[in-house]
Amino acid sequence: MQKSIIIGGVIAALGVAGGVAIGAYQSGDSQPQYADIISVDPITQTSETPRQECHEVTVTHRRPAQDEHRIAGTAIGAIVGGVVGNQFGGGSGKKIMTAAGAVGGGIAGNQVQGQMQQGDTYTTTEQRCNTVKDTKQETVGYDVRYRYDGEVHEAKLDKKPQGERVSMRNGEPQWQSAGGA
Repeated sequence: MQKSIIIGGVIAALGVAGGVAIGAYQSGDSQPQYADIISVDPITQTSETPRQECHEVTVTHRRPAQDEHRIAGTAIGAIVGGVVGNQFGGGSGKKIMTAAGAVGGGIAGNQVQGQMQQGDTYTTTEQRCNTVKDTKQETVGYDVRYRYDGEVHEAKLDKKPQGERVSMRNGEPQWQSAGGA
């Protein structure tokens, strides 16, 4: 009888030990598993948008000459020069001085009319436009590297994971619940 009690006790002890071992294995396996996030690098995309940039500019214009060959200035200068030249000299010298005065006055009148035409200007305001490009850089995703069970894995995500680790289920990261302590 003692022998059967001993055998029964041993079997009971083995059963209890086995149950404890299975329970410990199952409870150890049911604890949440995590992968450590090693790096998170943004994936960026640069875009350029052209647009018009306009501003007002004051522009000075020269009026078109009414007398392009400056005939009026030459003629008036020649008349005035001839009259002044006629005041000098006597006899045939007077004729020479009148002619010289007319030539000199004609040249001077031509030059004066040219300078007057150069200075005959008007100003307008004009709009000047040029195309400029606005550059914008935006993050379109994230390259994530994580270590799970001693191996490094990579993933491309739309959103940046929060925290330093991600929970794992059946060997797959659960990014929607990324985070944890």
